[in-house]
Amino acid sequence: MSVVFERPSLWQRVRPVFSSFDVPLTLGLLILAAFGLITMYSAGYDHGTRFVDHGRNMMIALAILFVVAQVPPQRLMALAVPLYVVGVTLLVATMIFGITKKGATRWLNVGIVIQPSEIMKLAMPLMLAWWFQKREGQLRPLDFAVAGLLLMVPVALVAKQPDLGTSILILSAGLYVIFFAGLSWRLILPVVLVALIGMVALVLSEDQICQADVKWPLLREYQKTRVCTLLDPTKDPLGKGFHIIQGMIAIGSGGWTGKGFMNGTQTHLEFIPERTTDFIFAAFAEEFGLMGVLGLIAAFTFVLLRGLMIAAEAPTVFSRLLAGAITLSFFTYAMVNMGMVSGILPVVGIPLPFISYGGTAMVTLGLALGMLMSIAKSRRLMQS
Repeated sequence: MSVVFERPSLWQRVRPVFSSFDVPLTLGLLILAAFGLITMYSAGYDHGTRFVDHGRNMMIALAILFVVAQVPPQRLMALAVPLYVVGVTLLVATMIFGITKKGATRWLNVGIVIQPSEIMKLAMPLMLAWWFQKREGQLRPLDFAVAGLLLMVPVALVAKQPDLGTSILILSAGLYVIFFAGLSWRLILPVVLVALIGMVALVLSEDQICQADVKWPLLREYQKTRVCTLLDPTKDPLGKGFHIIQGMIAIGSGGWTGKGFMNGTQTHLEFIPERTTDFIFAAFAEEFGLMGVLGLIAAFTFVLLRGLMIAAEAPTVFSRLLAGAITLSFFTYAMVNMGMVSGILPVVGIPLPFISYGGTAMVTLGLALGMLMSIAKSRRLMQS
């Protein structure tokens, strides 16, 4: 008696790879990608090849996301220590041998020119998640102190370059891991209270502390200028305050429903500086108004909530901490960018995910979201 084995079709062989993807998360990311393409076409269609390049960068990021999503969290955990060590080593090398541009030493020539601080955006949450996984069930205050030391070394090296925006992102990613690991609210609340008091004092004493002869400890002069410009951009409306003022004008002029697709006057008359990169949110708000902004915020919030659900249901401490940190870091990008363009936060050069133009940022985003998708897939596979 002969037995006939049917050869599975190509779709039957490929389907398991796609069926285990998290559908809600994928949907949320595709909606953000659509927002990004529409906005970039309007803001950058007459800006060289920005729209085409943005689409290419987005496809590269999605391809990276797909590849990384196939890597199980156990393999990602094995990369944590080597990636962290390499990242810190490259940051030290940058401090000694780095390339200086416009007063900042952020780049290193290793055959090709790289920016090592970008590595730490991913290496930091990986490393701290690995550390707390190893300490599972036996956490002590000393373990949190070690985690703080692991965090502050790269943050200090990046801040020294100086690169305030990237150092904030690395710091926040690490703090999210430490928070999810179980840091006591008794330690968190005093820090939050001191920060709030400091911000109120800063606003009330702006006239005195922003004088030219006043030196701020621990901050460089350009960082002091950014904070003072935020507090009162009208003091230098054609200089340091130009970015913030034009961004707020564009956002306000959008009204409820906006001026319409490709009809933004502030955008297309080039009043908005960096309209395809850091300040693209102002271009979006001008053309699509408050309703469009609420839709964009809703899309980011949907991805945030879905990411936190994935973190809550993750099977291991490592994957839970990593998923939570990646999700909140993604939301931090959006919150800080919208805040600085709206005149709520200082200008620090942080892109708006999927919306702003930038190849390196898009690749980093694809890697991070690929890790989040990997964790979501591992949970679904374990349940099945």
